Amino acid sequence: MAPLLSFPGGNHVITCILLLLLPAACLQAGNSAGSNRERPFGVNQPAQLSGVQGGSIEIPFSFYFPWELANDPQMRILWRWKGFHEEFIYNSALRFIHKHFKNRLVLNWTQPQTSGVLRIQNFKKKDQTVYFCRVCMITRGGKEECFQSIPGTQLNITQ
Repeated sequence: MAPLLSFPGGNHVITCILLLLLPAACLQAGNSAGSNRERPFGVNQPAQLSGVQGGSIEIPFSFYFPWELANDPQMRILWRWKGFHEEFIYNSALRFIHKHFKNRLVLNWTQPQTSGVLRIQNFKKKDQTVYFCRVCMITRGGKEECFQSIPGTQLNITQ
């Protein structure tokens, strides 16, 4: 079979052209350089935020997942502080708020939204740490899926 195109220099020219086109192909949807969707599910939060002591600070979050949800997915949002495996400070299903945050935490989120905001009112020096959003839901197959932000959000006090 004869080639459809013929270039001076033969296959070397075609190889060079293909190598030049390769980076553009990698930037197509789903593989963009700015994409943080390395997995089919996850939680997005800002890396760090600053707030004024005594004021309010808000941590926005969003999440994504590939599963088909049950008719009643029982979605819930939980928050941890200080470390990835540390204690919970908030649980939307149990209406639990850690004693340190009594009357100071407000979650602006309702099922089935995939984004929301956690507000800490009367921001204190002791609140200056890392916060991790965790999401749980029931899938169509009846399995509970839970996942959490890995880096979390570092909160700092500004002067």
